[in-house]
Formats: sequence, C-alpha cells, structure tokens
Amino acid sequence: MTTLPPPSREEEALARHREELRKRFPLPEPRPRKPRKAVAGALLAMLLAAGLGWLDPAYHRESHASAVGERRVLALADGSRMTLDSNSRVTVEWHLRSRRVELQAGQALFDVSKTVFRPFEVEAGTTRVRVLGTLFSVDRLDQGARVTLVRGKVDVDTADGRHVQLAPGQQVETGPGRHLQPLGVDAEAAIAWKDNRLIFDRTPLADALARIQRYRTAPIRLDDPSLAGLPITGVFDSSKVEDLLALLPGILPLSLHSESDGTLHVRRKSGKK
Repeated sequence: MTTLPPPSREEEALARHREELRKRFPLPEPRPRKPRKAVAGALLAMLLAAGLGWLDPAYHRESHASAVGERRVLALADGSRMTLDSNSRVTVEWHLRSRRVELQAGQALFDVSKTVFRPFEVEAGTTRVRVLGTLFSVDRLDQGARVTLVRGKVDVDTADGRHVQLAPGQQVETGPGRHLQPLGVDAEAAIAWKDNRLIFDRTPLADALARIQRYRTAPIRLDDPSLAGLPITGVFDSSKVEDLLALLPGILPLSLHSESDGTLHVRRKSGKK
C-alpha cells in the first residue's frame, strides 16, 4: 500500500476555502486524478487570477519575544532575518499570498528576502509598512511608529488613509499630531542598537529616556517636564544603561533619586534653571 505524504500547510489553507472556489469556478467533467500538489497549484492559480484579495488565509502563525536586555536574531522560513531589540514582541503570520508581522511592542530590524508575488508587511498599531525586499527598522511608539529605511524601498500607510514612500536614509514617524513627512537621517546610526550602541545627537532628554527605558526593568520617571527638551549627545553602551544614567547629572542640570523598588526619578537640580 502506498502511503500519501501529509498535506502541506498551503494545501490545508486551500482546503478551508475549497467550497467557495468551487462555487465561483465550476469544475469540468471528471478526468484522471492529478497529484495532490498539482491540484493545490491549480487552485492557487485560480485564486490569484480571480483577484480575490480577501482569500489570503494564514496557514502558519508563530510568536517571538525578547526579554529586557536581550537581543534576538531570528531566521524566518522565507530566508528573511528579523532582529528583536530588548523587550520586544512580535507575531509572524505566513499567508498564501503575503508575509505579515505584527510588532506588538518594542523595536525590530527586518532584512527581507525578495519575493515579488508575496509582499512582506509589518503592522505596528495603526501603521502598516509594506515591502518586497529591503532592510528597515520599525520602532513601536506609544501612539504610532518610527520607520527607518536602510536599503530598498518601503511604503508606509496609516489607519487614517495617509501614505508615504521612503527612500534609503529616510525616516518617518506616525501618530497623532505627527506629519507624515520623511526626514533624512543617518540610517546606520538609527539601527546601531543591534550592536549594543545607543547614539544620541542632540536628542531631547525625554526621547533618550524612553529609549533607555527599553533596557531597564524598573521605570524611569521624568518628574520635571521642563527638562524634557534638554539635548543629549553621545554614543553609549546599551548593555550598561545604569552607567549611562549615572552620567546624566554631570552633563545636564538634573538629579537622580532612586526608590527601593528601583524606580528612578529625574528632577531638576536644585538652584538650576
């Protein structure tokens, strides 16, 4: 007796939609049975030809996360590579006609293998990034996302219908009150976190603390809002954020106060304006 191989994930996904396909495309008179893979291929061709965008079922789903202070490099099944920054979380879905990643928290760098008929999409809240093959990063913000393009081309769309296309060396931030305007940046510096480096170039203190927080379990509280815009410049080791924080009172007019649970309060230094 010949034992048939188990169905592939693509075949299982097609099976769930086979009845709908039969209604739309009546089959001719029975002919000699073709191999199962050939049937699956024919159904897939029908699906693509019909342009049924809503028929793009997911056939595999996987989740990945990194702990605080951890950095993970993941090789995906299609040859793409994904690097998770500290304290990040993603879900990867493989569809018949697309590859989709939901960035639920943190930051990730994507080196995407080119597949013309299977675009790679990243969702970060209300922001969607769509590519074919490229190198880019997505940083999930409180109310939006920051997208930086190193190589290739990406399309960035928001839930309110705005759209922008980035060129290499450009970055865009999405979210309430933000204009979808690409800015020229040092893309390599923007993804230096993958090499344990935090690079600040006149970065507002509030933004710098938000980035530092990703590498620290206990919260950092900026108690004095007037300090938020103070600029900070330098290159620091992200694996030694406590040393970085200890340097701040020496370069900015602020003081640090720690609680027993590790919470760090950032306040204006007495007598300093």
